[in-house]
Amino acid sequence: MSAGAGVRLYAILARAAPSAVVFRRGPSKQVLLVSWRTDTDEFREGQWLKARVYERRCDLSPSGERLIYFAASHRPPYGTWTAVSRPPFFKALALWPKGDAWGGGGLFAGESEIHLNHRPGQMGLAEGFAPPKHVVVGPLGEHAGRGEDYPIEDIRLARDGWRVVQEGRQTEHGLKARVWIEVDPPQVRAKPNPSREGYELRQLTTGVHERQGPWYVTEHEVFCEGSGEKISLGRTDWADWCRSGDLLYAKGGKLFRLGFDRKGKKGRLLSPAEAKTLIDLSDRKFEPREAPPAASHWRGPV
Repeated sequence: MSAGAGVRLYAILARAAPSAVVFRRGPSKQVLLVSWRTDTDEFREGQWLKARVYERRCDLSPSGERLIYFAASHRPPYGTWTAVSRPPFFKALALWPKGDAWGGGGLFAGESEIHLNHRPGQMGLAEGFAPPKHVVVGPLGEHAGRGEDYPIEDIRLARDGWRVVQEGRQTEHGLKARVWIEVDPPQVRAKPNPSREGYELRQLTTGVHERQGPWYVTEHEVFCEGSGEKISLGRTDWADWCRSGDLLYAKGGKLFRLGFDRKGKKGRLLSPAEAKTLIDLSDRKFEPREAPPAASHWRGPV
């Protein structure tokens, strides 16, 4: 088994700044938070959390300066909770206890507006937490607190330019099967390149809960409208277009960048064999790290 076989990477890109966060998970209840400047490919490895972080129920504020995340330790004092922090640290600026894993998480409707996926009785802040008065917190729609990764992930992906082009067909095989839920034909989401006409990134979800594998079994490919060519990245944890138009993706505990052979709208996407490895996080081990004092403040540099 390769060094990165049990490591999962998932990134969220800020929608108004060249920044992102990367969740590096492995083992499943040990998560490292990493900040990523997508214009310079500078990384800052921050804090570890000994809990299960549900990265698909998380979001970045438009500036990328604040993260909302949902985590579960199933231990006192909270069991599960949603919190806001300053990347790359998990230290909570605001924390809403949940107690169960049904729903949870939230979205930034704006830099200072948060929509929580909590039921009405779970909207109260934990003792000792009080976000600034300018921060508005409300429920995520009329049915807040329902679902799991849905509806947070679906709303966030749609907001960021993804659309569902094929719903997929699910067949349940049971938890002891190689794949609990097989999706055939796969569910397909697509997102056009922000600066190159005719290029579309597609995410294919082919299964859910693979034994000794990922929870979501996903592949990514790029469809070139002009030639009809499909460039497959194979099994991947995550992929998205950079603001510059380059392709970013995670595989085997590593992050990659795939660019074009020349500038301008006529450039050709390079082959995956020519992708640049940005960082290899496959060998990281848990180590306790304290957040700096600046991570306790809603504003200002961290």
